[in-house]
Amino acid sequence: MKSFMIDQNLKELTEHRTVELPVACYETRINQNINGYIPLHWHDEIQFVLIRKGEAVFQINEEKIVVPEGDGLFINSGCLHMAEEKDGSDCTYICLNVSPHFVLSQELFSSYVQPYIFSTNLSYLFLDRNQHWAKNILKAVKTINQLVQQKKSLYEIDITMQLTLMWKNLIFNGFQLEYDQSEMIKSHRMKQMLNWIHLHYAEKITLEDIAKAGQLSRSECCRYFKRMLNKTPLRYVLDYRIQKSLLLLQHPETNVTEVSYQVGFNSTSYFISKFQQAMNMTPFSYKKIHMGIN
Repeated sequence: MKSFMIDQNLKELTEHRTVELPVACYETRINQNINGYIPLHWHDEIQFVLIRKGEAVFQINEEKIVVPEGDGLFINSGCLHMAEEKDGSDCTYICLNVSPHFVLSQELFSSYVQPYIFSTNLSYLFLDRNQHWAKNILKAVKTINQLVQQKKSLYEIDITMQLTLMWKNLIFNGFQLEYDQSEMIKSHRMKQMLNWIHLHYAEKITLEDIAKAGQLSRSECCRYFKRMLNKTPLRYVLDYRIQKSLLLLQHPETNVTEVSYQVGFNSTSYFISKFQQAMNMTPFSYKKIHMGIN
């Protein structure tokens, strides 16, 4: 089991550096995460995904997309995203995270990278292996993954060559860029509300509190959450509290009652009921499994 670490702003805390470059490339099984899925998060790095096995459902900002085996995604810098496997397919994928400033030289960054990073209509691109430009990108992801694992002489230079090739193919796709100030504001407000929840989840939270954090009315706040997460703000709070309880339950010194209050429930019985609905087992059963108790 792996704990996917994010801070109060939903920014991923994973160190995206597995070589002497601002690049991380690794394979991950979605169901091995402590939550059973990759929770909502964002990072400054751009991300390329290649599905090696099974199928995944990704959500990027407000959109959901199914990505089958052999295909992939480009996810832009700063975009909220999450992933879960589809239909118990035991999905495994290669994840390549790259600092935007490292994609091309400093002289070329402002002309050929920055416009894409700031575009409000380019939250992601589906990489269809049957399209020539996308196939080239997916092939380069595989190559970089091999380079990182093998670490042959001068492999860092080979990685930079592959990144240049990938970006050239992405631009070659001919995507028309747009810059919508209202979309930037929406994204910022959503992150503000989620940030507030992640700071205050252990306290009593009302809909008005969440709306105030995003400088919205209660009805508009509900529309934001429905559009982005397909759930109400208070349902998100409940789910987030359950997520936070999973790690606490794995500590040998904690008990179910303590955990319920630590994550913001004011009733142990209510916590047990909601945990069982979410996880198909009681908190105590979960604790027994992950503590190796017979």
